[in-house]
Parts: sequence; C-alpha cells; structure tokens
Amino acid sequence: MKKYWLGFLLFFSFQINTASGQSYDVCVYGGTSAGIIAAYTAKMHGKTVVVLESSGHLGGLSAGGLGQTDIGNKYAITGISRQFYRKIGQHYGRFEQWTFEPHVAQNILLDYLKKADKVHVYNELQFVKKTSGRISYIQTYDTKSKKSRKIYAKQFIDCTYEGDLMAKAGVSFTTGREANTKYNETWNGVHMLDKHQFPDGVDPFKVKGNAKSGLLWGISPQTLAKDGSGDRKIQAYNFRMCLTDSAENRIAITRPANYTPSRYELLLRYIEKKQPHELNWALMHIQPMPHHKLDINNSGPFSTNLIGGNYAYPNATYTQRRLIQKKHEDHIKGFFYFLGNDPRVPEHLRTEMLKWGYPKDEYVNNNHFSPQMYVREARRMVSELVMTEQHCVGKQTVTDGVGMAAYTMDSHNTQRIVVKDSLGKYQVKNEGDVQKGLGGLDPYPISFKAIVPKKSQCSNLSVPVCLSASHIAFGSIRMEPVFMVLAQAAATAASMAIDKSVAIQNISVPALQNELQSNPLANGSKAEILIDNANTKDFSVNGETEIIQKGYGRYGKDYVLVRNGEASFSHTMNIGGAFSLYIYFPKRENQKAEVTVEIKIGKEYFLQNLVLKSEENDWYKLGDFNIQDMQSTIITLRNSEKKTPIVADAILWTPKAN
Repeated sequence: MKKYWLGFLLFFSFQINTASGQSYDVCVYGGTSAGIIAAYTAKMHGKTVVVLESSGHLGGLSAGGLGQTDIGNKYAITGISRQFYRKIGQHYGRFEQWTFEPHVAQNILLDYLKKADKVHVYNELQFVKKTSGRISYIQTYDTKSKKSRKIYAKQFIDCTYEGDLMAKAGVSFTTGREANTKYNETWNGVHMLDKHQFPDGVDPFKVKGNAKSGLLWGISPQTLAKDGSGDRKIQAYNFRMCLTDSAENRIAITRPANYTPSRYELLLRYIEKKQPHELNWALMHIQPMPHHKLDINNSGPFSTNLIGGNYAYPNATYTQRRLIQKKHEDHIKGFFYFLGNDPRVPEHLRTEMLKWGYPKDEYVNNNHFSPQMYVREARRMVSELVMTEQHCVGKQTVTDGVGMAAYTMDSHNTQRIVVKDSLGKYQVKNEGDVQKGLGGLDPYPISFKAIVPKKSQCSNLSVPVCLSASHIAFGSIRMEPVFMVLAQAAATAASMAIDKSVAIQNISVPALQNELQSNPLANGSKAEILIDNANTKDFSVNGETEIIQKGYGRYGKDYVLVRNGEASFSHTMNIGGAFSLYIYFPKRENQKAEVTVEIKIGKEYFLQNLVLKSEENDWYKLGDFNIQDMQSTIITLRNSEKKTPIVADAILWTPKAN
C-alpha cells in the first residue's frame, strides 16, 4: 500500500506542476552523440522525450571531426552504439566502419534524433528545481528567441561533456587530477613523461638564454609539483580537425583574423631541434578519412592542443566558454597558417601543409570549421562508486556493469613549464601526458553506480558522460562509442524507473543488464549471436595452437593462432530464422591470406574461401542462411601449414531483420 501511495503522489505531483511548462517522461540535456542515443532509446521504450542543447551543434564530437574512432577493442561496443557504426559502414558499402566524415555521422545521428518528441537547441541551463531530492523541472534560456522555458520530466539524463545539469542539481563532482594516494592509483596526478614531449635543450625564453626577457607564449611560470600529486588542472583541449586535399572541395587556409606569429616561436624552436621530415606524428596526428579527408589530432609537444588554455572551462559560464573555445579555434587556425606560410618553417613542411584546406562540404553553417571543441574532460561526478585505475587493470571488477571500456588510460598534457636539465640549464617541458595500457585485461565493465548520483543527492538523474571516475580512469572510459553505450543504459534505466515508480538507484540492475543483452537495439528485434574464442563452451581447438593476448585489433581479450590444426565455433540456435554469418580476422603479419572455412548447419555442409585484406581488422561475410529452431551450427577453420598460421577470433550471427 505504501508503494502504491508513493507512486500515486509522484504521479499527481508531476501532473499538477506541469501547468506552467512543457512535460515529458524523459528530458535529455546535451545533444551529443550520447544524448541522441539516450533520447532514441527512451523513445523506443515508449517514453516521451525532449532533447536540449546549449549550442547549435547536434551530434557532439562524433559529428564534430572525431572520425578516427578511439576505442581500443570493438568487443566493448554493444547495442545501438554498435548499430551506429554499422550504419556508418552501410553508407560506405561495408558491414561496419569506424572512420568517417563528420557530415555522414551527423546525418545518421539526426535520423536517430527524429524519434524524439522535441529538440530545443540554443537552450542554456539557468535553473534546476528540486523537490524532495528529485528534479521537478529545469529552466532554460533560448539565446535565439530570448525566452526562458520550463521543462518538467519524470527522469533527467545529463549527456553534456561538461556535466552542467549534474552540477546545477547539486550532485557532487570534481575536476582536475586526484593524487595517486586518494584511490591507490599509479598514473593519476602529476607526471612528466616522454610522450608528446620537447627534446632536451629547447630554450624557454623570448631571448635565448636570457631569463629576464620573459617566457615565450604558452609557457607557464609555475614550478613542477611532486610526482603523483593532485591539482585542479585540466588536460588540454583541441578540435579534431577535418581537412581535405581535394582541389574541388578545398578551401585554402588563410591568415586568421587574430593571427599572432610570436605565439608560434616555441613551435619554431621545436622544429629547429627536431628537424621533422613530415607533419605526421612530429607536429600532428594525421588519419586518413574517406573522400580525400583527414582527421587531425594533437601529436608532438606543440600541436593542435592549447595546453593550459582550459583550466576555467568546466565551471565557466556559457559566455566564458564561448570565449575559451574561440581562443582554441584561433590557436589551431594560426598553427595551420604558420606551418604553411611562415618562411622560417622548412620548405618541405610548408609544401605539405599547403596541400590541405577546409572541406567545402563540412560544417557549412560554421564557415567549414568544426563547431565542437574536443572537451576531453571537465566535471566528473563523485557517486557511491568511483571507477578507478584498479578497475581498468582488473584488480577490481564490478558486478553491476552496464557497459564496457577498453581504451588505454590516457591523459593529454596539462601544463607547459620550465625545468632545469642535469647541468642546471633552463629548458621547456610538457607535463601531464600519460598513456598506459590495461595490461592485456581489456575490456572491463563500468558500474551502474558510476552513472547515477548518490540517491540522497538526486533520485531521478543519470550521468552517462561525466560519470563517476577518477581522472586517469576517465581517460580510458571517455570514448564516444562508450558514452553512447552508457547513454543507452541510462535511458533504459530511466524508463524502468518510470515504469516501476521508483528512484533510478532502486531499479533492478540484473533486469537492466538482461534488457540490454536481450533487447540490444531497444526495438524488440532479435539479438545477434556473438561467439568469441574466449567462450570455451562454444569454441574448441585441436592441434598446435597458441593464445595471443597482445596486438591491436583483436576482438575481446585474445585470439587463437592456429599453426597446425583446427578451430571450431559451435552453437545451437535457440531462435530460428534468416541470419547472416560473419567471421572476424584481426590484422596480423604473416597471416595466411586465403582461408577456407567449413560451415555445418544441421546436416548440411558449406565451404567458403576468403581472401583476407591484411591491412584491416575486419568482419568477413560467409553468407546468408535460414536456420531452424534448435538447429546446431559448427564453423571450422583448418590449417596444415605451419609457415602461414590462421587466426580464430570470433564469429557473428546477425538476424536479417536487423
């Protein structure tokens, strides 16, 4: 009876408070890729949904230039997030694809967003009204119409990169880096390592050797703190830039309005010391995209990152953030222009840089420059459970996982300072860059408790992007596809909480886990069947084989190298129907280029000869099959040539309706 009255009161309270505003089941704040997937998921669960975004850009980083997807291991990506990359693949004529043009990603995300009942852009969060530990409504300000609006909802999901709704709702959060001692970590806090680092001997002063002349632009006067100590500094931001060398599609990089050559004096000193032969790696990370485009990221000690330019950003006002973003934009535009036009830059680098320009067919409403700054990290919630380095490396494991992560523990540099070399001479160094692998134990689960606040602070809010994690653990989790996975989990949990009239913290996590597994696309369609080599119940080997845990591109934690023998994936289909069958091969040198696969379905046998593309980690289609209920399937790879081993990693049965 108490539960009945509680549900009735919550419902009644919701109804009488909506007279002065708009009412929905679920309010998603943040039109990032995660926000769009959250909205779509909630709608698929029969809920009314509104999406609010403070800028004019929808799709976040996935539609903002981050076309070279960072993930670490595809096995970690499930559900609608995986479907998104399948849709990307379909656009380019492949099964799935993880590299793409910004407008392609945005168009696909906008198709998902069409399911939402309402989308409001340019809505800055003004106020959060809480009653009895619940958000009853939020008030936003539309910077275009100059009007405020109230949004009432039963459940709220914060999908911003900044955690704005979380913060205004009074939920505990932190910024910056914890000391290693706080969570018994190794790679949190201050670290001066050798990646993206200046070579020894780069002078930091405006006049070389003269400290009185002052520091060059971009160098902080602060001293280096103790290794592993914490601070409030934020790892550097940039833009993931999309450039093209297509003559028909290229807009030349011209001198930007706020160009100041002296800001790149340190870059010139680095070039003089390093003498790079090309732009890639030494000055920027260049990844090819379809249609003669690039995804350019920071690489090297002086690159597209504006180190130290973002410390105020997490807690800044919207106006202050726009100014910070403009400074980052000016830095990158000036960086590109300097490399292509300053006569002091070596000619071969200038020639290479001048090949590239802004693409005419991207960001047509923003002068062909990405509107989405790469906010790598801002606020991070502090909830009942904090994901830490211990979870990343497998020393601790959660049982309430609702998504997985698999990327390296990664932090970009946080500051550029002056230190002394062994002879006491001053030189410039970067601090904060950490890139540490997971020790072959990836992927690892992310706790449900890490995406919801403490119940005492807010009982109808979830935070799948600025989740509860230490700085260094967040560096592993903070990938676009993972955010989308967690957003789907958050929206599913929100729908369950609405259906049961309970606090989101009180939903049945096993029921949530089952729903995510059995209904991965949230539309009631059949789930695909993945059999990894780690599934010992359904995978077996005979002969001379070896388990390989190292190497990029494997599916899951490892794969089996078959030197002389065979490997078989077997499964009894609980649900019959039309399926497509795929087999996964990770890229590996000296791998057999032609593989014969034997397929047995019931009493029928099929042979499939595949030619592997050694430069790719990819799924290969074996065919389409109609399978009866409870029919057994066996997929066997054989090898009798020791010199050319084959790989057994994973197979996938996908229902044709999906």
